[in-house]
This record gives sequence, C-alpha cells and structure tokens, in this order.
Amino acid sequence: MTATVLDRPQPADAQPAEPDRPDRSGLIRRASLATLLLGTTVLYLWNLSINGWANSFYTAAIQAGSQSWKAWFFGSSDMANSITVDKPPASLWIPALSVRVFGLNSWSVLVPEVLMGVASVALLYLITRRYFGHWAGIGAGVVLALTPVAALMFRFNNPEALLILLMIAAVGAVLRAMEPGTPDKPTHSVRWMIAAGVAVGFGFLTKQLEVMLIVPAMAVTYLAFGPRTWLRRLGHLFASLGALIVSAGWWILTVELWPASSRPYIGGSQNNSILELTLGYNGIGRLDGNETGSVGGGGDGGGRMRGMGSAAAEMAGQGGGPGGAGGGGMWGSTGVFRMFEAAQGGQIAWLIPSAAILAIAALVLIGRAPRTDLRRAFLTVFGLWAVTMISVFSFMAGIFHSYYTAAIAPGIAAVVAGAAVLCWRERERLWVRLVLVAATWTAAIWGFVLLNRSADFAGWLRFVVLIVGLLGGALMLLAQRRAVATAAVTAAILAGLAGPLAYTLDTVSTAKQGSIISAGPQVDGEFGPGGRGGPRGGGNQPPGMNGAQRGQQTGFPGVPPNGLPGMGGQNGGEGSGGMNGGPGGGLLNGSTPSDEMVALLRTDADQYTWVAAAVGSNEASGYQISSGYSVMPIGGFNGTDPSPTLDEFKKLVSENKIHYFIASNRGGMGGEGGMGGSRSSSEISEWVAANFTTTTVDGVTLYDLTASK
Repeated sequence: MTATVLDRPQPADAQPAEPDRPDRSGLIRRASLATLLLGTTVLYLWNLSINGWANSFYTAAIQAGSQSWKAWFFGSSDMANSITVDKPPASLWIPALSVRVFGLNSWSVLVPEVLMGVASVALLYLITRRYFGHWAGIGAGVVLALTPVAALMFRFNNPEALLILLMIAAVGAVLRAMEPGTPDKPTHSVRWMIAAGVAVGFGFLTKQLEVMLIVPAMAVTYLAFGPRTWLRRLGHLFASLGALIVSAGWWILTVELWPASSRPYIGGSQNNSILELTLGYNGIGRLDGNETGSVGGGGDGGGRMRGMGSAAAEMAGQGGGPGGAGGGGMWGSTGVFRMFEAAQGGQIAWLIPSAAILAIAALVLIGRAPRTDLRRAFLTVFGLWAVTMISVFSFMAGIFHSYYTAAIAPGIAAVVAGAAVLCWRERERLWVRLVLVAATWTAAIWGFVLLNRSADFAGWLRFVVLIVGLLGGALMLLAQRRAVATAAVTAAILAGLAGPLAYTLDTVSTAKQGSIISAGPQVDGEFGPGGRGGPRGGGNQPPGMNGAQRGQQTGFPGVPPNGLPGMGGQNGGEGSGGMNGGPGGGLLNGSTPSDEMVALLRTDADQYTWVAAAVGSNEASGYQISSGYSVMPIGGFNGTDPSPTLDEFKKLVSENKIHYFIASNRGGMGGEGGMGGSRSSSEISEWVAANFTTTTVDGVTLYDLTASK
C-alpha cells in the first residue's frame, strides 16, 4: 500500500544494490527523499514549544545534568544528587548537553528528540531501500513518521526517541551482517554483529529491559538466515552478546561499585540498587503487576488498585474499569486485542492488520528462495520485532501506558512497506492482486472503525477513508494497466495513511505535558491512565507559556475530573487536583510555581544545598526548573522510595541544608507505601508538620525548616 514503483526483484544472494529501474530519474528519488526528511523535520518542529517542559520529571533531570557532571552521569533528578530518575540516564545525556550549550528552554530540551526522530526515519529509509528499493524506503519512512504515537514521542522528552533510534540501528546492523559479500568486498559480519550488540547495550542504558524485546528477533533471524555455517553464526551471536554486556555493563558496574554514600539514591528501587530497579520495578514487575513502590499496578482480584485508598479503588473499578475481565488493574485490560482497544488503537494499530496480510503473502512469494535471502530476513526480523512487542504489551499486567507502543512503529512500518512493494511487483498473479485488495480494504475498514471512535474529530474523514479505500481495493483487480495501477495505489495510500496523518496533525497542534500522554483526539471508550489528562492540560510551562490549558483531569478510568477523597492535596485552591496538580503539582504533572513562590525560593538560595524539598519528583520538578536551584524530590517519582529516610532528613535539616518543605499536593496518592514501598515520605511529612511553622503562597503550603515551632 505504500509503494508505487515496479522495482525489479533483487537476487537473493546478490550484494544489495539499488534495484530501481535505470529509467527512474535520480532527481525524482532525491526530491522524494528530501521531501520525506524535510517534511518530517517541519512536522515535528511545528509549534514545538506548545509542549512546554513536556515531562517535567525528565526536564528537571536534564536541567540537573546541564549544571552538574555528576548528575549528568547518574541521571539525577536534582543538581545536588539526592536521587536519580527511575531509568538509566542515556536518554538524558544529549538533551542535557544541549541545555548546557543553549540554556534551559523548551526548544533546547525537545529539539534533540526531534532530531532523533528524523534520524530514525532516515535510518529506516536507508535500511528498507537497501533490500526493497527506494520507494519501499520512502514508504517505510512515511509510515513511521506519521504513526501518531511515534510522532508524539519524537516531540517529547521521554526515553522513547533514543530507544527507537538505537533499536533501528541494531536491526540494521544485523541485516548488514547477513549480507554475503564478495572476495573483493567482505561484509565483516562479526563487526556488524558487535555493532548491533553495542546499539542494544546503549538501548539498555536508555530504557532497560524494553530494548531486549528485539533481541529474540535479531538472534532468530541471524541464526536461521545468516551466512556461513551455523557454528560460525552462533559465535557471532555470542560476540554480539559480549558487546551488549560491555556497552551496558560499564555503567551498571560503575554505579554498583560507586560508594552509596557519595552517589545519588537509585530512584525506583527500594534498596538503592540499579539491579533491583532493572529486574524489579522496571522488569518482572511490569509483567506481573507487582512493581514494589508503585501507587497502582495490577488488580488484586477484587477490582481494587493496590496503593490507592479504598474509595479511589472502588470508584475506579466501576464501569468495566480495573479488575475487569482480562486483568491489568488500573492500567487497562490485558489480552490479545489490547493493541486494538480504544486506548491504543489510534496510537499504533492503523496498519497492523494490513501488515500481517501483506507479510504472509510476501513470505509465500519468496517461497523457496535460498535460505540466505535478505528479503526474507528483513521481513522476519522486523515482523518478529512487532509481534514480540505487541505480545508483551498486550499481556503485561503492570504499569502500561499507550505511548509505550511507539516502540512497535518501526517494525510495522518496515514490514508494511517492504511486503507491499514485493507484492506489487508480482501483481500479475491474480491471488496477489486479491491480497492487495484484502490489505487495502482492511486498512480502509479498520481506519473507518478507528476514526469512528472519535466521531467529533473530522467526522467526514472516516467516510472518505472508507469510500476511497474500497474503490482503491476494487481497482487493484485491474492493476495490470498502468493508469489503473497508479489510481489504485494512490487510493490505497490515502486510505491507509489519511487517518494516521489526521491524528498526527492533531498531536502536533495540541499541548502534550505531564507523565502520561497519548496522541490524537479524544476517543470514545478510551481506557487507561492519562487517557487525555496529559495531552489536554496539566503540567507546568516555561516562563511565558499560556497556562490556560491546565486541566484537573486525573486521567484514570472511573475517577472524576477533580479527583477522589484522599487524592486532593493539602494546599487547597486550584492546586488541589491531586494527581495532575496545579501550582503545587501532583503525581502525574509538575508544579507551576508563581513568581512570588520562585522569588521566595531564590531568597538566600546559595546558603542551602536544597532550596526546598517536596514529596515526589513531579511536585519537586517545577520548583527546581523555575528557581534554577536544587529541590529534593522526597521518595522519587511515586514518593515511595526510602530516599531520604526520616533520620537522614532530620540530619540534613539540622545541618541547615534544606530551606523549605513544600506540603504534598496529592494526599493519599503518594508517600503511603504504595505496593510495599517505603513510608519515609509520609513520616517526613508528619514530622515536619508537627515541628515547623507554615506559610502559604498562592495556595501552596510551605514549612520553613529553619524556623521550628
């Protein structure tokens, strides 16, 4: 559906080369590539500052890394290195260098993500072109660029942008290692496999075990279809594994061997261990729902969310919410069709059914080609990439957000483009034309269904997609004729990409802020945390940003917009939204301090290590970003890490290292131990309230830790 050229098939064992017909103008190819890359760049840069600080949790760490090399290395949330974010720091390194050079602003934080997105599109184009031709490469790049959730993440400062780029690089290196080469031009397979291992290793330092989901696809493909003997291929895989271990292990080993007393606490862990974080909260816990210290997680069999108060759990469990069929607790139901449900469908699933149809047909067409056929290897490695991630995301019972699915996008884009071109070349066969018909009609009908879920958004578009797609599919039956073929493929492209394009345009024109965001318009029946609480409002903005879009939506299924009993803060006023915050912040969004608050924090700031402390990284983030001074995030992201303990906090206060304590804005949602997490933040809050005097600034309660009662 994404290719329009009759490229000649490439010999299975031939050295990959541009397979376009010689009468194809190089100018047209260059112009189309320039259009792809420049169009992607403009699309992703368009109105970028509307996202403000995006995820202020990471922006605060980027700010810290731009001022302290120690914070940069560890990924600390604050310049004074009290605690790290709950991920390894690789995704923070490049933006922090950008901020160090250009100063802290929305563009210096987010432009590196945009550039990584454009680089991902360009790299996928190069890989796909190498094995299926120029127009297949263009198709793969376009599909990736217009996948709504991918466009969302390439304009946001979560780890996904770097993760996707490294995964594409890793798979591309494996495919290069599989090329047969010639005596005059050997391929150096082991070098390419080592390069693949390095890319995966740095992917691990970006988002830990998520990158490992592509490793089975890489290993199976290379072992099954690689050149030389199976024993040599196995040795190459071990070399790649060694490179992976070294490229990720140097940082892990450094952190583990570094004295705990002189490094930041490892956020997200309960024992100050990066290994615990890797295997627990960010590892097995994501699969079985037992993330120690999480405020949510899987259901407990009774429809309640662990770590939430009973009122919140009971209300959130109503109406098919958490604890319903399929499990998944507050993060949505699990099961085979999870990627096609309202929360994920419009993010990633537009072309999944058509990709499956085309991939099966393409593999049949390749048929009995030699074992080392590179087209088969390409479709296998990218196909297994997509299938593995879809399967894991569909059944993981722990913390799951729809934006995770951005990591599936390159696999779908590569498969649909490569398989479509291969089928298009063989369209003289009736059964292949029937396959093209089926793929086109499937894309049109499924696109209609997805667009119908947001009927108030461009309501006319779903009918255009359906009619054009059905017509284009019918024309595929007559696609032997050049004029008809052009019309058919044009209609197929429009039917397949019009919906994703519309969602992507909505995404780039709408503010995306907070910890839980999703692409596109409001969707009927959407389920899952942060369905639209993040995209439509909330969060903190840089100075001068319009704050009118701040919302009070919780983003959790079944939870009223203004929160639940126990979720509201102690601060009152407009900042008592609980989870999405306001001036005082909350669990999901950063604080938006007033000028008066910032001025107060900056008073005598140089006399303190931390100008303030607040429960939870998001609540602390806005104060730190706005003041330019360290604010201690007690308990890390969820407020449930034992950092610092009450005794440690008392010692810091006695040494006059912390000026203010900012009262929590989320009440029972943080600091209550979560799923077996620490109660240190609650103990600290209680101790401060009992021993220090208060002041109120714009509805936010402060305790002056230098003035005891």
